[in-house]
Amino acid sequence: MSTVNTVTEQLTRAGQAIEHDSFAIIDAEVQGHSYTPEQWPIVRRMIHANADFDFNGLTDFHPQAVQVGIRAMLRGGTPVVADVEMICSGLSVPRLAHFGMVTHQFISDADVIAQAQAENTTRAVQAMRKAHRLGLLEGAIVGIGNAPTALIELARLIAEEGVRPALVVGMPVGFVSAAESKDLIASQHTVPWMVIRGRKGGSTLVVAALHALLALAEARQKQTMAQG
Repeated sequence: MSTVNTVTEQLTRAGQAIEHDSFAIIDAEVQGHSYTPEQWPIVRRMIHANADFDFNGLTDFHPQAVQVGIRAMLRGGTPVVADVEMICSGLSVPRLAHFGMVTHQFISDADVIAQAQAENTTRAVQAMRKAHRLGLLEGAIVGIGNAPTALIELARLIAEEGVRPALVVGMPVGFVSAAESKDLIASQHTVPWMVIRGRKGGSTLVVAALHALLALAEARQKQTMAQG
């Protein structure tokens, strides 16, 4: 059986070669890391996405995050709830479809905007509340790369309203509440999380992390099929 993932790899041999060479360069240039064998492919792909080696160290994981994320993907049909459209646009539709996954974001919905104006909150806060009302957060993978207020609201929903996503990928970028929002989600022990500590982050990093997780899930799937 091929050791190359057929769904989550680049679609051409040339593309695969470039990607694999890039990963090899990253592995060679990294002086060392403290990540587990399952965590490192995620961090490496994030470095690859931004050519920024600071993510070796800034990226932090709940101990169960990778395993929980893989199981959620293999379960099939797990929703991905994002704070902004950029994450949904960046994720590969065929890779998601392989696991029956679809994305959701509500940041520009008219009712979200109206409610944010009425309550003097952000659209990101109201978008998370709408996802909760629709029942999409339960068992979901939530990716937040732009809006710290979305991550803060999600932490509140977890603590006060018993919301239970499968995994939170919290990587908002910015200067106002970005670092604090990630520290907040990482301080709770109910829902596994992946975060980038400090100000750095962004939707690109969420996409990279989720693509890496999809690749790990496909590899696990192939391994299980080979053994069965």
